[in-house]
Amino acid sequence: MTRAARTALFWTALPLLVAGCVPPPGEPAPQPTASPQPAPAEAPRPVSAPAPPVPEGPRDFELQGSAVQGGAMLGRAPGGTRALTFDGEAVPLGGDGRFFIAFDRDAPTTARLAATLADGRTVERTLMVAPGIWRIEHINAPYRGSASSDADFRRRRPAELEQIAVARAIAADAEGWRQRFIWPVQGRLSGFFGSQRVYQGKPGSYHGGTDVAVPRGTPFVAPADGVVVLAAHQPFTLEGRLLIVDHGMGLNSAFLHCDTLDVAVGERVVQGQRLGTVGSTGRATGPHLHWGIKWRDARLDPGTLAGPMVR
Repeated sequence: MTRAARTALFWTALPLLVAGCVPPPGEPAPQPTASPQPAPAEAPRPVSAPAPPVPEGPRDFELQGSAVQGGAMLGRAPGGTRALTFDGEAVPLGGDGRFFIAFDRDAPTTARLAATLADGRTVERTLMVAPGIWRIEHINAPYRGSASSDADFRRRRPAELEQIAVARAIAADAEGWRQRFIWPVQGRLSGFFGSQRVYQGKPGSYHGGTDVAVPRGTPFVAPADGVVVLAAHQPFTLEGRLLIVDHGMGLNSAFLHCDTLDVAVGERVVQGQRLGTVGSTGRATGPHLHWGIKWRDARLDPGTLAGPMVR
């Protein structure tokens, strides 16, 4: 049995288990796409020619996972699908008709899937999106991270954001999106996805990932297969040493505050492969790994993909 077949069988048998570090107001969460400074314009997503119709498949959508804020779903399109949209935006299909969709932390209460079939008919599904439950966290960390002053932050931040935007615009040919994710490191959860953060008494935006507190130098691994699209060996102001891995289909993982990085841009990694070591670079009160996940512009709860941490 091929690896693709084994992976497809896994998803059919197992539901997707659908469940720091944040910039100040006006900036996004720790893997930012915006900031108090004008962020560089996002490159438009390329529009590809319609894929050949899915030759075989179910009569309706098959979906695994949970429609919840911060959650994700793996699906299979109806047989004969030649185009798929999610809230009006095109979603690519694998050769077997499978696809990935997700819901931002602040996603609206409904979402719509629509498949256009080869014979011109349309199959639609409206998803009811459950609300998330978010905490409030008080963090005793410098508001501007490792920047020496507001002026230093304003000088350095635009270039950092541009590197992140360029990395996230890369569409890697990777199949990690099909896998059930694993935790990159095991340890005490010290920061929770979606929580409102207050830095030394100053409100920030919500926490866009999950923090795992472990000693400095602890190795962390790839949660799923992918391609390295950013490896910032020179620490960023907020993220410190930052690593981003693209898992395909618009899904990527970011690892913040790293002490060392063991992989390079363009390198293919496999689930469980060592990527680097945990540190406290950037804006951090102590050594921990911030793991953030994005699908396109939506920020996701890592726990919804990796399930509960088993130690």
